Amino acid sequence: MVPLAIESLSVRAFRNLSSVDLELGPRFNVLSGDNGQGKTNLLEAVYVLATSRSFRTSRLGELVESGGETASVRGRLREGTTEREQSVGIRAGMRAVRVDGKRPATLAEYAVRTPMVAFHPGIVALSAGSGADRRKLLDRVALYLRPGSLVDSGGYGRAVRARQRVLESRGASAGDLDDWEALIVRHGVALSASRDEAARRLGPSAERAFSSIGPSGLALGVSYAPNAPRDPEAFRALLAGNRTRDRARRSATSGPHRDDLALELGGRPMRGMASQGQHRAAVLALELAEIEVIGAARGVRPLLLLDDVSSELDRARTAALFAALSSQRGQVLLTTTRPELIETGALSSVDERRDFRVVGGQVRPA
Repeated sequence: MVPLAIESLSVRAFRNLSSVDLELGPRFNVLSGDNGQGKTNLLEAVYVLATSRSFRTSRLGELVESGGETASVRGRLREGTTEREQSVGIRAGMRAVRVDGKRPATLAEYAVRTPMVAFHPGIVALSAGSGADRRKLLDRVALYLRPGSLVDSGGYGRAVRARQRVLESRGASAGDLDDWEALIVRHGVALSASRDEAARRLGPSAERAFSSIGPSGLALGVSYAPNAPRDPEAFRALLAGNRTRDRARRSATSGPHRDDLALELGGRPMRGMASQGQHRAAVLALELAEIEVIGAARGVRPLLLLDDVSSELDRARTAALFAALSSQRGQVLLTTTRPELIETGALSSVDERRDFRVVGGQVRPA
């Protein structure tokens, strides 16, 4: 895989980061400091630079420094022997993205340029919460495996909403329902196929990772759990048969919008039986698998963001994680309140590990 790294980073008026300029190393970048100083904000800014989105909020206005009107993140990146500059500007809830000063055709095109995976406390919901986050994981991976999956996801969602409006306004016998359901089937079957491939690629990698960082004696199982028939005619018949029910419930009862990624621990469903530590290990295994699968598909190793991972895993599991990461080549940005607990092995040179201290929104070399 071609190495990918952010070499320099400039952040302006982003949450409490008024003005930050950093030269990052190609391997481990450790951001330490007390809680509430801006460590997670910096990781969030890096995530926005790579994807144009936040992993903490869907409201862009929340990213702008209090009392300000605009925020920006700019970075110089190196992919193999090629350099490029990316930037994201935020103003009035809108964003402007650029690659080498040019606007990409779509935000999706921008996002796949710099693959990135983030582990943060809120992501524990990936294994313990509803299926929405697990569907997002499948769709992120599918975007690299089958770029057309984004079109199918959008087309499916629009058709489902249009069908529901027709059901609620004109009833289950409306003449155009057949056409909307045909679109749902076309996009839904394709979307399910993309998610199925994503799950089949993620599963073995996640299971291997969990065997290293998870509790001994328990194996993680990962599989795709579709919510609609794979056969187009069977799916269409199911939609037609559910019209009255869907009208009463005011939502479609079957389809890929209810898909899931099934997670088992020792052959039993994780939800409702796994400990918090087991959930965290499973999520981290899925994130490491996401790096591996996307890296193989994109040809570059995704950047990894780890927000306070040492508080999410016990010391033994944290050591196992960093032993695995130290054997791989890839850029990692991580936050911690106790940098001495981050065991990156014999990585002593400035190119292997760089330490920074975050205090009151200011970032300085440690």
